[in-house]
Amino acid sequence: MSSFVKLNFKIIFYLMGLLLTVNGGFMMFSALVSYYYKDGVFSEMILAGVVTIILGGLIMLVTRKNRKEIKKRDGFVIVTFGWIFMSLTGTLPYIFTGVIPSFTNAFFETMSGYTTTGASILNDIEILPKGILFWRSITQWIGGMGIIVLAIAILPLLGIGGMELFAAEVPGPGSDKLHPRIADTAKRLWLIYVGYTFIETLFLKLAGMSFFDAINHSLSTLSTGGFSTKNISIGYWNGQPIIQYIIMVFMFLAGTNFVLSYFAFKTKFSKIFRDEEFRVYSIIIIAFTILVSLSIYYEVDVSLSNMNHPMIWGEFESALRHGLFQVLSIITTTGYITADYTLWTPFLTVLFFGFMFLGGSAGSTAGGVKIVRHILLIKNGLLEFSRTLHPRAILPVRYNMKAVQQPIVFNILGFFILYMLSFIIGVLVFSWLGLDFKTALGGAASCLGNIGPALGDLGPIHNYNTLPNPAKWWATFLMLLGRLELFTVMILLTPLFWRNR
Repeated sequence: MSSFVKLNFKIIFYLMGLLLTVNGGFMMFSALVSYYYKDGVFSEMILAGVVTIILGGLIMLVTRKNRKEIKKRDGFVIVTFGWIFMSLTGTLPYIFTGVIPSFTNAFFETMSGYTTTGASILNDIEILPKGILFWRSITQWIGGMGIIVLAIAILPLLGIGGMELFAAEVPGPGSDKLHPRIADTAKRLWLIYVGYTFIETLFLKLAGMSFFDAINHSLSTLSTGGFSTKNISIGYWNGQPIIQYIIMVFMFLAGTNFVLSYFAFKTKFSKIFRDEEFRVYSIIIIAFTILVSLSIYYEVDVSLSNMNHPMIWGEFESALRHGLFQVLSIITTTGYITADYTLWTPFLTVLFFGFMFLGGSAGSTAGGVKIVRHILLIKNGLLEFSRTLHPRAILPVRYNMKAVQQPIVFNILGFFILYMLSFIIGVLVFSWLGLDFKTALGGAASCLGNIGPALGDLGPIHNYNTLPNPAKWWATFLMLLGRLELFTVMILLTPLFWRNR
């Protein structure tokens, strides 16, 4: 008879405390922003940070005597509940300031931030205090590269190995490391991430954004999160194309494997252009941008492409810019908008719905299925024709000129099946909770893919506030499920995980 698995609860709670302490530190930083802009919520922001730090510190103090060992099962628990604990405490700035008094709404907004989904229940973003706006952006920024990857960078200082956490946090294919030591990999990734954030902030400021808007949009662009400081998102700057082009460049970079950015800084450009996923990612964006831009140019009313701002560079430039922007935004799962793509043509609406199942590159901050999985799925499918004709032949799937091990192919096949099942169940539950077909379809795809804007009542110019509370809780579950790429969360729901085998 199988006994229940023994988890290292002390190290699990110790790391929960560490994550909460880090979370509280970011709240304190947001409180400084509140103080600087004199927005009237400084004391409430400070209180939220203090409560979170004290709670995290007490948990660390009580569990400080632990075995400095993290096993695979411990890693899955830490990552999943780390996201939940961070989101629970992340509601405090919203609740203490009274900006979002409802716990359900506050938890939805916070989970949407940490999972970089970018879905919001807020009706008027522009009236929010500056400290709260900055906190929203910060939740996406620390969730983008991964709360756990941040923790891994400092785990060696505590005498704790971080490999199991990294494996649970980044479970997808393409796990190229920059350095043999996992902590050094995490540090290099964060260095690139922070560097890109500063560079984009500088460029946006020089292009005409205020510094506050520039730093907030940099935080949510590099995380592929999509929270904006404006009610109509990046459409606010439709009259300043240079701002939108800068954001497009960094959306593209954020949706690219960060290992390739490291190679670029090392001037190893041949490794970038030889990377199969990067080539396919680039071709997909170029090809669909041409298709969407031509459709906009020839079939869409110009006023629908520009929201409430007139064109200044001519119709073709506008069509190209809006086409490229929306293709990048949905494929990289950033979720910014410059136009309501659901008002264009039925063909484009369906096309953008399909984009929700693409995702960016493995090793990026983007959500979704990921391009590399699509590549390997298609290659394996095509090889089945050859295997049918030559059943005795050994025909491995090749990626980047190397044979892919069968367990990886099986893992991807399993992932894709689970992803589609999760999507179907997501649609069914949303429908059961009262959403119409188009809204349920778009909401499930968007939440699971961590995208934000969807279809129907959850389209680009709407928000998620109209959802009934049970649907909001279901949406937060789908966000977490998609952000941790299914397996990390789902494995905790299986009896097998809890058996000592």
